[in-house]
Amino acid sequence: MNTLDTTSNGKPSSNPEAIKSSNCVLRAIQNHYEIPVKVKSEAKIEQEKWLFGSCVRFNRWICLPAAFMIQFCGGSLYTWSVFNKSIDTLIYGENTNTAPIVFYVAIGFYGISAAISGPWLERHGPRQACLLGASIFFLGNLVTALALYLKLMWLVFLGFGAICGPGLGISYISPVSALQKWFPDQRGLGAGFATCGFGAGSIVISKVQIPLMDAVGLPLTFVILGLVYLTLMTTAAFILRTPPPNYEVVGSSLPVTTTESPSKSITNSTELRFEEIKHPVEEKRNMSLIEALTSTEFKIMVVMFIGDISYGLILASRLSNIITDVFGKTPEEAATVVSVNGALNFVGRLSFSIISDYVGRKNCFLVMLTCQVVSLGCFSIMTNTNAFWPFFISIMFVTATYGGCMGVIPAFLTDKFGPENIGACHGIIIFGWAAAGVIEGLTFTCIFNSLVASGIPSTDPIVYNANAWWLFGCACVGWIAINFVKPTNQDIKLYSCIKRFFCCRKTFKVNDINNCRL
Repeated sequence: MNTLDTTSNGKPSSNPEAIKSSNCVLRAIQNHYEIPVKVKSEAKIEQEKWLFGSCVRFNRWICLPAAFMIQFCGGSLYTWSVFNKSIDTLIYGENTNTAPIVFYVAIGFYGISAAISGPWLERHGPRQACLLGASIFFLGNLVTALALYLKLMWLVFLGFGAICGPGLGISYISPVSALQKWFPDQRGLGAGFATCGFGAGSIVISKVQIPLMDAVGLPLTFVILGLVYLTLMTTAAFILRTPPPNYEVVGSSLPVTTTESPSKSITNSTELRFEEIKHPVEEKRNMSLIEALTSTEFKIMVVMFIGDISYGLILASRLSNIITDVFGKTPEEAATVVSVNGALNFVGRLSFSIISDYVGRKNCFLVMLTCQVVSLGCFSIMTNTNAFWPFFISIMFVTATYGGCMGVIPAFLTDKFGPENIGACHGIIIFGWAAAGVIEGLTFTCIFNSLVASGIPSTDPIVYNANAWWLFGCACVGWIAINFVKPTNQDIKLYSCIKRFFCCRKTFKVNDINNCRL
């Protein structure tokens, strides 16, 4: 039970500081995520108006390509399946299906670091957080290269799993947090650009990895790619920053909620103002962090989110193997499919996020989860009949909706629980994503290995079909959960527009269409 301060009218106080949980675990979480007010001096505000000294005037739109570049490098996580057989063969002399587990370890550390590093990010800003993440990620690539040179699998787990994972987690949340603050009027757009680079990176990087391995060998591949990632991420990090105190978009009546305050001489700084607002800002909800994390709606959204990402996340680590084992394609063809898979991840993150600004977040999740359910329901049919092209088309939709889920969820959480709670809520969601990746990934591997050990060859579709059915159940649970999430303002406006169109088609005029635009 929460201990709440009340106002004179007997209602709970909307002040987050006044709401404390009697549960020691929840209170520890709240204390961890309570961000002290950070003061920006007049000199600091003036300095952040420029890029690279005083050469280029800063504009919030410059943050979009910077965020994209950071996530582009992080997209290498999704190309791990390209290395699976090569790493197993290098270390063990045969394919032992051990390398895929490294991916799940990386996912686990990725989620843990994203969940616990939010307060540090808010206190020190996205630039320092990204520089820290890039450095850790680079170190992890070097340790992985050493592990492959020495042929030590435990060191591969340490390098890519336990070191690269946290580096990517810190780097991932840095631009997401920054863009949600810079784009209160277009949260979907901000979330989409803050996450879509993951998909784009997997397109390019997956096509580079095999030729690079053939040219310089597996260990040096990680050294070279690690240097490229470090260069790109550190360059982009110097562009990221948080808005000045009292920042607002021209045309918006709601200022951005930040953890920063001006120095005494800059109490009313609103100098960085931009074009008129294009989309209505979701009404801010006065919720404390504990209220947000313990609310029924947040718990339902976690279930919804996990149901949506399960198939796409597991598929990312096994796709190359499925293409070569079940459908008999070459490793080069499998790498091409992984690249296309990355392209759809990119398209889904950006397109669904932007569309959600117009049609609503809940409506997007309904479409995405429906695609997941249909695709998984047909999985065994396609593999048993060796129907590669239907499978390929199905994977395109699945990957697009997986990317869309990752892109829309930050804006959805901000709409529901307010920008002041987005760091903690998104961190917990990413931790749920990571936990699902580890638990479901290990479950997949356990079932797969037990079937292979029983004498069923890895080229038999049953070793994958057996896992597809429990993933189908996860998607169904997610589809049910989204129906219990309250719609946002944009969702309701779309419902009203559709209802008016079908109920009043004879009198539905052009002006009605204009009024329904979201």
